[in-house]
Amino acid sequence: MGLNLYSFRVRYSETDQMGVVYHGNYAQYLEMGRVEWLRALGVTYKSMEDNGIMLPVISLHIDYKKSALYDDLITVETQLKNKPMVKIEFEYKIYNEAKELLATAHTVLAFMDKKTNKPIRCPDYILERLDF
Repeated sequence: MGLNLYSFRVRYSETDQMGVVYHGNYAQYLEMGRVEWLRALGVTYKSMEDNGIMLPVISLHIDYKKSALYDDLITVETQLKNKPMVKIEFEYKIYNEAKELLATAHTVLAFMDKKTNKPIRCPDYILERLDF
């Protein structure tokens, strides 16, 4: 399971007075991409949390290329970078409807035990669904 695409329209509340998406909203777009990547794998954040696993972001890097605008149809391309162990890394590309690259990004998240707040290995039920 390498690549997942998730598309949505930019809402007015996500933009500034010029109709440009506020830069901080891109982190939410990346989260939407990750959530849908996991869902396509057959796993939800809710099910992970119900099983005592949290997945906090420990690193986030975004390179902005071009502005996203109000009502643009945005596509977040989410790809797993490598086999997850204690950390899971994703790379992203965000495009508009004209297929123009708006941003590239990279995140690192850590699997954490909800009770102990300690790092843990990637659950087997996720590893079993990956093509590594």
